[in-house]
Amino acid sequence: MSDLLTIRARLAAPAQRVRRALTDPAELRVWFAEHAEVELPHRYEFWGRYTPEGDAPHQRLLHADERSLRFAWVLDGVETTTDIEVTPQGDNTELTLRQSHWVFTEALDGSTIRGVLQTWWSLALANLNAYLEGRELLPRTDFTSADLRGELTIDAPMERVWTSLTDSEQASAWFGYPIGIEPWVGGRYAMGGFDAGYAAKVIDLEPGRKLSVDWGPTGVITWELAESAGKTRLTFVQSGFDEAKPPYGAWTGSVAGLSELRRFHELADWQPIWLAEELPASTPAG
Repeated sequence: MSDLLTIRARLAAPAQRVRRALTDPAELRVWFAEHAEVELPHRYEFWGRYTPEGDAPHQRLLHADERSLRFAWVLDGVETTTDIEVTPQGDNTELTLRQSHWVFTEALDGSTIRGVLQTWWSLALANLNAYLEGRELLPRTDFTSADLRGELTIDAPMERVWTSLTDSEQASAWFGYPIGIEPWVGGRYAMGGFDAGYAAKVIDLEPGRKLSVDWGPTGVITWELAESAGKTRLTFVQSGFDEAKPPYGAWTGSVAGLSELRRFHELADWQPIWLAEELPASTPAG
């Protein structure tokens, strides 16, 4: 059995503009994939180092019209299906993405590259919205490298960014999921809150500047802040994992979350782009 993954997002552009960003190969190469070739209604392909199993294009277009796009995508020898729908919402667009053959346990154990699809699509859509808003893109995951590091500029003072990284209430707000944080060395960093069970451990902290959290087998994530012309430059690194099996899924999810951290600080009327996700629906793996 596999799960049907559903992700819904509110994008800051009209539907026609969103569709162009999704189907114009030159635009796709900016925010999405290293390589892209599109000839509707016959071809929709993307590949390269920012795509899982991106050695070559593995997609086959199934359907395309003004409001939807559907393609088959072979990953780890299995033909999956991706459906993307765009719905006008005034000056904005609601985008719904459905991805077949995603299994939660595979996302946890990394037994197949399909396990990265939830976080990979989340980062892709976060970058699509950043592109439409005219913002700096988040670093895309390079599936050919074990060097997991990136930088992002946030238009806010360091002290405000630091608080939002280390205060449980603020971090839970921008990440969109409960996080319990004890901001001291030896303290807990608990996804799901302190009552959820497992918690990572804070192993290094320089107040106002640097925080390192040990997540066990997936390694240590370090956030480091620096002042940059009145803004904050956030450097983030994941290290200490088995380089023969980089934790691409966990890394990609962490980077995707930083999109809302930036918007949380830069938009006076901030609200997350993410709409309530539907619970995964079991479907035959086929």
